[in-house]
Amino acid sequence: MSYLKDKKRVVVKLGSSTLTHRTGRLNIRRVEQLVKNIADLHNAGHEIILVSSGSIALGVAKLGLMERPKDTPSKQACAAVGQCELMYLYDKLFSDYGLTVAQVLLTKYILIEDRRINVQNALERLIQQGVIPVVNENDTVAIDELELEVGENDSLAATVASIAHADLLVIMSDIDGLYDSDPRQNENAELIPVVEEITDEIRALAGGAGTKLGTGGMITKINAAEIAVNSGIDMIILNGKNPDNLYYLFENGNLGTLFKAAK
Repeated sequence: MSYLKDKKRVVVKLGSSTLTHRTGRLNIRRVEQLVKNIADLHNAGHEIILVSSGSIALGVAKLGLMERPKDTPSKQACAAVGQCELMYLYDKLFSDYGLTVAQVLLTKYILIEDRRINVQNALERLIQQGVIPVVNENDTVAIDELELEVGENDSLAATVASIAHADLLVIMSDIDGLYDSDPRQNENAELIPVVEEITDEIRALAGGAGTKLGTGGMITKINAAEIAVNSGIDMIILNGKNPDNLYYLFENGNLGTLFKAAK
């Protein structure tokens, strides 16, 4: 997979489990290293779009709550507070490397076919200006997504990659990739390095939700992979616990699970 280093426009999706500790508090060291590595990839000539979860998790911590709330208004409040925290963090950290970020909040209604061009134009102009767009679901007003708990930032990232005509989608989470069985239950489970085609068998390998701070799981990543590959975009699931995995990915490509774009 050494050809990945030639991928110019890259969407990087960071999940809540990558950005926070199990307590829900920000994993400062990991986030700082992720920003450093993303900034370096940008400096190397890659056009980066960052799709970041974490607003609700950060809001939970900021408001001093013990766990993610169940009711929609409380989730909205957490998202509103946490999004401020998230963007302040990214603005501060990326500015240390001379880079500017922009907040782009989206809902499914904005992403319907006749409105996508507006998102595309905005992303294109930001990238032309050397800005790193930071995209998130607008959880303060996205009631359907909050109530259904569908972990849509994986699919959102794939949709953004499609709209932006990206060359590669990298989903960073708390897992190494897709396994042939659940590694939490089977210690002999083996990582699947490449998925040539998303079949019913591949879909059947997807489990349920992930951590208590996020709503995603392997099933949302398979859904995202279907959107990406059908748009002609390669997608990789990568473990975000080690931020240097981003470097390793573009240096030798032998990490995670690669879902190959449909031809």
